[in-house]
Amino acid sequence: MSAASSDLIHLILGILGVLIVASVIGHVLQRRLSPDGSNAAIENLNARIKAWWVMVILIGIAFLAGRAGVILLFAFCSFAALREFVTLINTRRADHWALAAAFFVALPIQYYLLWAEQYGIFSIFIPVYAFLFMPIIAVLRGDTERFLIRIAEVQWALMICVFCASHVPALLTLHIPGYEERNVLLIAFLVIVVQLSDVLQYVWGKLFGRHKIALKLSPSKTVEGFIGGILSATLIGAALWWITPFTPLLAGLLAFVITLMGFFGGLVMSAIKRDRGVKDWGHLIEGHGGLIDRLDSVVFSAPIFFHLVRYWWSLS
Repeated sequence: MSAASSDLIHLILGILGVLIVASVIGHVLQRRLSPDGSNAAIENLNARIKAWWVMVILIGIAFLAGRAGVILLFAFCSFAALREFVTLINTRRADHWALAAAFFVALPIQYYLLWAEQYGIFSIFIPVYAFLFMPIIAVLRGDTERFLIRIAEVQWALMICVFCASHVPALLTLHIPGYEERNVLLIAFLVIVVQLSDVLQYVWGKLFGRHKIALKLSPSKTVEGFIGGILSATLIGAALWWITPFTPLLAGLLAFVITLMGFFGGLVMSAIKRDRGVKDWGHLIEGHGGLIDRLDSVVFSAPIFFHLVRYWWSLS
């Protein structure tokens, strides 16, 4: 067994151990403090734990399946997220061609370019070519009512759900000296740190939260939760340096940056939900919303993390 496979298995086993402990704690708290489901905080915590189980199992299977499994998993996630996003935006019959192009042309091409490791065109295909051709396809139908809003929403959906999300498996394409065949651990680092930051912000906020950050956007987010969650996740990132090519200091700095991006990404996606008058993006994960609800922080932090790592090693 290679060192990379051994590290990955140990990491997955460790995460499963943490989830088992968290599930037991959640079950005990529910039986004692919320037997009838009346305690919203405990119910929310258990919903998060269930969502984590689903994500860890799916990502673990994809990791063990190798590069193809990871790319296919995130291609499916992009498709599902794009579907959730499109259900909440302003679309008319004239937009059907543009939407079809987004799902069945732009998305497959983006992931094919990733598979082929064509970084140059991969990095500009959606923000340049798709952004130019999407309005052309839409305008050919001749419907100008709310045209700018309609096409901008489709472009934004592509940017978040496909372009940003595809930068998670894009970490597999990085060539880091001395880190060959271990890039899947970079994905693990990104997902674990950002997702734990979300959970820890919630926990710190429930324990010590007094001052709201953005009451209209996300009432549960507090200054105390933000500080406690970001700092805790930064320390966890530094402690996970052994699965990365980074020093503990650099791992901590990168963890700090991606948790900040994840936090502000969550606020942006919350603003879109409030604008649409909905609580969740969808119902894919029972009791805890849609796929975007669980991955909003990750997709905002993924491009930043990818390029920081890529250019750090290109300049080293």
